[in-house]
Amino acid sequence: MSKVYTVAVLVGSLRKESINRKVALALAELAPANLKLNIVEIGDLPLYNEDLDGPVPPAAYSTFRQHVGSSDAVLFVTPEYNRSMPAALKNAIDVGSRPYGQSVWGGKPGAVISVSPGAIGGFGANHQLRQSLVFLDVPCMQQPEAYLGNAGSAFDESGKVSQRTRTFLQAFIDAYGKWVEKQKA
Repeated sequence: MSKVYTVAVLVGSLRKESINRKVALALAELAPANLKLNIVEIGDLPLYNEDLDGPVPPAAYSTFRQHVGSSDAVLFVTPEYNRSMPAALKNAIDVGSRPYGQSVWGGKPGAVISVSPGAIGGFGANHQLRQSLVFLDVPCMQQPEAYLGNAGSAFDESGKVSQRTRTFLQAFIDAYGKWVEKQKA
């Protein structure tokens, strides 16, 4: 039996009923047997401030770092705000990368899926996030790229993922399972 890898899932949208959160939950249901996806909440993280990050950092910083640090891999599910990643997601990245020399990100296999009601599927946020991951030493799955555009139609009225979207998400999460396996070998 292969190892089961824990995946910290960061959802860039803070809205309780966000399409991004629904996509993250759908991915968790579709995940192959070698992945266990856990959403790590980022909404309660205070804005990163080095003055707060002393000998006794805010509890939210410590909890977040522990969750991400103990995970084997990371998955980012993000909307696009103004051709960029959301501020909450950028803040989570900053919190996890500090204090200097103690980043929780390094070496964890990552992937990005951007989800947007717009036609280009959050392309700007996806690539901006990937740029940060290079610096953080997160080897990011290159293919398949995942942009879910027109995401308002990804779920029906009852909240069930459409078959077309399900097929897309299944291909993505299966490829990510193989990517994590390869990177952790």
